[in-house]
Amino acid sequence: MSLLDARDLPTSSSNQASLDAFEIGLTEALAIRGDAIATIDNTLEADPTFVMGHCLRASLQLMAMERALLPEVARQVELAEALTGCANDRERGHIAAARAWLQGNLEDAVGHWENVLLEYPRDLLALFSAHMADFYLGDPVQMRDRIARARRAWSPEVPGYGFVLGMHAFCLEESGDYGQAEDMARAAVDINPLDVYAIHAAAHVMEMQGRQKDGIKWMTEQKQNWVESGFAIHLWWHLGLYHLELGQIDEVLGIYDMGVRNKSSEISLEELDAAAMLWRLNLIGVDVSDRWGELADKWEPSAEDTHYAFNDMHAMMTFAGDHRDMAAARLLAAAASYVTERGGTNANMTKEAGIPICRALLAFSRENYDAAVDLLLPVRYKSFVFGGSYAQRDVISLTLIEAALRSKRYNLAHALLAERIAVKPSSPLNWKSMARALDGLNDAVGAQKAWTKAAELAAA
Repeated sequence: MSLLDARDLPTSSSNQASLDAFEIGLTEALAIRGDAIATIDNTLEADPTFVMGHCLRASLQLMAMERALLPEVARQVELAEALTGCANDRERGHIAAARAWLQGNLEDAVGHWENVLLEYPRDLLALFSAHMADFYLGDPVQMRDRIARARRAWSPEVPGYGFVLGMHAFCLEESGDYGQAEDMARAAVDINPLDVYAIHAAAHVMEMQGRQKDGIKWMTEQKQNWVESGFAIHLWWHLGLYHLELGQIDEVLGIYDMGVRNKSSEISLEELDAAAMLWRLNLIGVDVSDRWGELADKWEPSAEDTHYAFNDMHAMMTFAGDHRDMAAARLLAAAASYVTERGGTNANMTKEAGIPICRALLAFSRENYDAAVDLLLPVRYKSFVFGGSYAQRDVISLTLIEAALRSKRYNLAHALLAERIAVKPSSPLNWKSMARALDGLNDAVGAQKAWTKAAELAAA
C-alpha cells in the first residue's frame, strides 16, 4: 500500500522507514547541516526503488552547479526514470524536472516543478528546488511569487513551515520589500534559531539598506546558531561586507582568514565568497599577500569546466587577481565554445553577461581601465541573467566605479556614485569614492565634504 509523506502528499512508496529518512535528508538540506546525500544514499542502498529518494539526491546535486557532478547526476536521473512506471504523477514531475535541469534547461525544470506545486503546494522538495532554480536564473519576482502561491496551503502545523518562511523572506528581500522580509526572517528564526537561511535573509536586508552596525550586531548575536553550519563561510562573508563598508580592513582580513578561507585543497561553492571578498579588497587597493595564489591554485584545474556563468566570473577574479593569463585565456575560450556548441540556459547567461564581465575583470587586472568600463557599462543591468543575489552581483558595480575613477572618467564615476549613494547613503566607502570623483572634477570643497561625511559615518 502506498503511503503519504510527512505533509500528507501521495508517494509510490510502501516503506515508512524510507519516507522517514527522506524527511531527515530534506531537513538536513534545508537546514544546511549534516550530510543529506549520505542520509539518502543509505536509504537508497536499502530501498533502491524509493522514487523520491532518487529525486532528492538528483535535485541536491543539481543545485551544487558543479560540472564534475554531472555524470553522477545523469546516473541518478536514469535510475529514477527506470522507476517511472511505478511512480505517481507528482514523482514523475520531479523526474522530468531533474532531466530538464541535467540537459541545461533550467526554465523547463522550473516549469515541471511549478506543475507539481499547483497540484501539491506542500511539496517541500519541489518548492525548494524551484526556489534554487529561480535564484540561479536571477528571477526574484518569480522566486517571490512562487513561494507566495504555495503558501496558500501552509500553516505553522505543517512540517517545514519555518523553512518556507525563510525562503519567502529571502525572496522578499531580493524583490526590495525589506521591511516584510526582515519581519519574516525574524519570525522564521523564532521558530527555529538554527535556520541559517533565514538568518542569512535578514543579513541581506541589512546589507541592502546599508545598516552595517545593525548587520554586525545581528550576525554576532546569531553566531552560535550559524558558525557550525554548512552555510558558515557565506555568513562569514556577509559579516565581512559590513566591516568592509565601514573601512575596517583588519577585521575583514581576519574574517577572511578565520571564516572565509577554506582550508581544503578542493574547489567548492564556498570559493565564490573567497574570490568575491578578495576582489573587493583588491578594488580598494588592499594587499592580500599570498591569498590570491592559494585561491587560484584551487580554481585553475577547472578553468575550462564552464557550467554556470556566475561561477566563471568568480574563477576569473582569482585568475585576474593572481595574474594567471593562461588560465584566464582557457576560461574565456571554454566559455566561447560553450556558447557556440551548447544551447540551454547557461549558453545565454554566458553570452549575455558571463563573457563580457570576465573580459572586463581581466582588463581591470591589466590596468586597462577604459576597456573595463566599456565592457561593463552595457551589461550592468543585464547581469541578473546569471543569477546570484543583489549583494553578490554588487561587485560588478563596484568594479565599474573603480575602473571609471582609475581611467579618470570622473563625470561617469560621479554619476554612478550619486546613484549608489541615493540607495545606500550610510556607506563610508561610497562617500570615500565620491570624494575621489569630486577631486578629479576639481571640486575641492565638495570632495572635502564627502571625506568628512565618510569619516563621520565610520565613527558613528
